[in-house]
Amino acid sequence: MTHLRRLFAACILIALPAAAQAAPLTIVEVGAPAVNCVFNTTCKIIVTDSVGAIAVPDAVGTASLQSRSYVGAPGAPAAGKIGYEYRVDLTQSVAVGGAVCVSALKIEFGPISKFHYKTGGPPADVFVVTSGGLGNVGLASADQTGDVITFNFKNPGVCPGASPGKGDTSFFFGLAAVKPPKAITAQVKLGAAFVIVPARAPNY
Repeated sequence: MTHLRRLFAACILIALPAAAQAAPLTIVEVGAPAVNCVFNTTCKIIVTDSVGAIAVPDAVGTASLQSRSYVGAPGAPAAGKIGYEYRVDLTQSVAVGGAVCVSALKIEFGPISKFHYKTGGPPADVFVVTSGGLGNVGLASADQTGDVITFNFKNPGVCPGASPGKGDTSFFFGLAAVKPPKAITAQVKLGAAFVIVPARAPNY
C-alpha cells in the first residue's frame, strides 16, 4: 500500500506543469538614425505613437509611457516585421515629497524577432537608442517569462524632478515582432507596487 501511495505521489509530481523560467534577453545600445536602417533602406521610418498616463504617487505634473510602432519596409533586414519602441517620460513630473521612481516596465509582448541592430554586432532581442534621440536613463536588464517581458531600468530608475522639465526620461528602447499592434495594459513598477498604464504591443 505504501508503495502505491509513493507511486501515486510521483505521478502527481510528473503531471504538474513546470513553472515558467525567466529568460534573460540580449540588449544592445545603438544610435539613431542608424538603427532605423534595420527597418528601412533609407534609414527613415514612419511611426505611429500613442501615450498612456502614469499615476506617480507624491508627484504632480504629467508622466507617461510612449508606445511607438512602425513597419519594416521591403528590402530592409526587418522587412515585413513590426518595430516596437517604448519610452517612460517623467520630464514634467515634479516630486512633492517622497516621490518614487519607475524602476521597471512589464509588457505582455509575445515572441520576439532578433536582428543585428548594431553594425558588426550579434543578433539582439532589444535595442536602446542611447545617442541621437531623447533620454537619460537606460536599461539595466530585460527578461521574458512566457509571453511577458520585464524591462528593468538602471538604478534608481526614471524619476520625477524638482521642477517641471527637470525629471528623467528613459531612452527609447525597442524590439521587433511579426504581429501588428493592439491596445494593451502594461505595468510600471513604482516602489514596490506595479500600476497599470495603457500601451500597445503585438497582437500575437
